[in-house]
Amino acid sequence: MKRFFTIFFVFTVGLVLSQAAFAQPSGPPFDDGETLTYEGKVSKIIQGIAVADLTFTVDRAEGSDFLIKAEARSKGTLLRLFRFSFLQRFESTIDDSDFRVVKTVKHDVQKDRVRDSEAEFDYGDKRVTWTETDPKEPMKPPRKIASEIEGATHDLISGVYSLRMLPLAVGKTFNLKVSDSGLVYDVPVKVTGREMQKTEIGKVMCFRVEPDVFGTGRLVEGKGSMVIWITDDARRIPVRSQVHASIGKIEIKLQSISTKKDPPQTAKKD
Repeated sequence: MKRFFTIFFVFTVGLVLSQAAFAQPSGPPFDDGETLTYEGKVSKIIQGIAVADLTFTVDRAEGSDFLIKAEARSKGTLLRLFRFSFLQRFESTIDDSDFRVVKTVKHDVQKDRVRDSEAEFDYGDKRVTWTETDPKEPMKPPRKIASEIEGATHDLISGVYSLRMLPLAVGKTFNLKVSDSGLVYDVPVKVTGREMQKTEIGKVMCFRVEPDVFGTGRLVEGKGSMVIWITDDARRIPVRSQVHASIGKIEIKLQSISTKKDPPQTAKKD
């Protein structure tokens, strides 16, 4: 289960596409203060056990860069069933003009293991530098990894929001550059269809997006597949993801959406 969080959070990476078409006259489809919450379930021996919650929040002062915060937290069922728990918090600073990540701060707890890290993206020097420390052992030398970057690059968080700014269409294929823990990965992504989805915000038509994140040299080693559904409307909300991996089938579904202006939005039950 130590790979569970990576696979759970890679749901966000599947939402990352290229920077090919960011110029949108109406501006970004998300507001300052928007909060999206999700629940993750795993099915293998037992069907549909809720094991984690995931939250994204947009924070931005007028005229400043975006600061997007994300948290993934395991539920008690994960500890009871698999003797494993995790908490991971991200803070991604995203350049307002080019919408590319400039800094990632991460706090990672897996059972008793705790790590803090920062990634700095220097587009002038074309380099990302990642530094990880162990807060339980402050005298221990930090771990560092540096990699070359070419053009706009994303982390796991900025990718979610970059996708929402792209003009998706069935049949389109994209490529992305995403950095995690100082390494940079290429991820091909295909838009393979449009499907109606029943969600917590109602029945909505969605694009079916399939990122290739599994395999040798990919973000997740080993065999697997992923599908993500993103609303075909002005909001471009990722409402559902389905991942097939060695630990079983993971379903991640939107639970609510709220902004500073509006209360949490959930569907009226049929």
